[in-house]
Amino acid sequence: MVHGCTIQGITRNSSLISFLFKYVNYVFRLKEHRFHYMAISDDRQRVMPSEEDRASGQVLDFKEAVKLTNPSNPKLKDEVDDKYQYSDEIKNIKVHGWIGDTPHMGFWVISPSYEYCNGGPMKQDLSSHVGPTSMAVFFSSHYAAPLLGVSLTNGEAYWKKVFGPVFFYVNSDSGIDHTVLWEDAKRQMNEETTKWPYDFPASIDYPHANERGSVSGQLMVHDGYINKDLFPAKNAYIGLANPGVAGSWQSETKGYQFWTQTDDSGNFKISNVRPGVYGVYSWVPGVIGDYMFSSYISITPGNNIDLGQIVFEAPRNGPTLWEIGFPDRTAAEFFIPDPLPGLQNYLYINTTVHKFRQYGLWNRYADLYPNGDLVYKVGVSDFRKDWFFAHVTRRNLDNTYGPTTWQISFDLTNVDPNGIYYLRIALASASYGHLQVWINTPSKPRPWFDTLQIGQSNAIARHGIHGLYMTFDIQFPGNILQIGENIIYLKQASANGPFNGLMYDYIRLEGPPQ
Repeated sequence: MVHGCTIQGITRNSSLISFLFKYVNYVFRLKEHRFHYMAISDDRQRVMPSEEDRASGQVLDFKEAVKLTNPSNPKLKDEVDDKYQYSDEIKNIKVHGWIGDTPHMGFWVISPSYEYCNGGPMKQDLSSHVGPTSMAVFFSSHYAAPLLGVSLTNGEAYWKKVFGPVFFYVNSDSGIDHTVLWEDAKRQMNEETTKWPYDFPASIDYPHANERGSVSGQLMVHDGYINKDLFPAKNAYIGLANPGVAGSWQSETKGYQFWTQTDDSGNFKISNVRPGVYGVYSWVPGVIGDYMFSSYISITPGNNIDLGQIVFEAPRNGPTLWEIGFPDRTAAEFFIPDPLPGLQNYLYINTTVHKFRQYGLWNRYADLYPNGDLVYKVGVSDFRKDWFFAHVTRRNLDNTYGPTTWQISFDLTNVDPNGIYYLRIALASASYGHLQVWINTPSKPRPWFDTLQIGQSNAIARHGIHGLYMTFDIQFPGNILQIGENIIYLKQASANGPFNGLMYDYIRLEGPPQ
């Protein structure tokens, strides 16, 4: 058994010139002739192709995606390999690695904490992929934007951050069952997690357990149009990050973040928090928008701050007239098509959970809607079957790409012409997208609402189901609505290629207050 730990600190003196750190990570390259089997979760394990297999294959729409045309393992022929198909949210990247056959041994990257990572628990990043390669990613701009790097400007004050420790674990046995080594790696991961924070680092920049504090409380939600009483924020993510505004933790990179989930009663405790000043942030599955506690808190060694009952006032103007999707910051609930034959990753053929990781799904939109764009009829359509998971461009016959305009058709039996209506749109991702909204008047040259170009997550190309979350609240007078059929037009106007687009999380139309 071999094991090791490492710790990394980055410092900057204010006399240095401006600089942007886009990535900080450890990359491990193993002996290719020894390691062929990769495991990153219970349901994502497989024999992998080699770098030579990729080199002899067909490069697809971008260099990372390769069709294996003549692999050394014939079972992999015509499969697509792309390292981004093996990405995950950092909250799930606890242990991953490779297994070799002779001798039967595993190499594992174990991350007992992600307090030093950027972007919060749902930030996606790389794990293991062809090489054989395994990574410990501390921060990157993947599935987000360059703004998730660390930008240090000329004259900026001294900055220091500790990354890790991470644990590199090697196990072996005399058998041939890869499951045994994987289960042992998970056991070791759980053991390392219970040890966090480690007691051996001697650096003054790494506080031990008795030098840290905690925060506890109960998070409730108030939405009078759902329940006149407060109700608990079940399974909500709640965390601490550098002071900012609601949702700023998504793009915060220079500080540390500490997250947990509430129980069914909304109770939470965030433990092992480094001393410092933090904002308290949260988001709740089933509730649109972001929560932030009314004041910053100061953590000192050994103290527990009990916030008591805190309340998230859910964004709300009036009753729900209709809604599309479920507010969970992903597009996973919408329709995800099958990949084209010959462009599949075999690992994801018989799964619905990871179906979005297949290659080329962006091009399936034109196959499914050859004669016109998506039309969704409220009360008739089912978003699980009738709402494409990504609002992408349309591939034309000459291999150019054009904008697409989706329609939401809905009937109203009464309209308040003097009232104010709200259209709330939550985006799970935007990749150089451009959303324009018309209400009943698509021929008007100017839309009712226009985001201009937004987002750089690249989640469409990189097989993600979300990127950076954003919301838009569009208010309009009732006099532009009518009794009977109304239509909202959503135009994705950026069309420079196949990867411009948006992923919706949730859309809701609210009537005037009652």
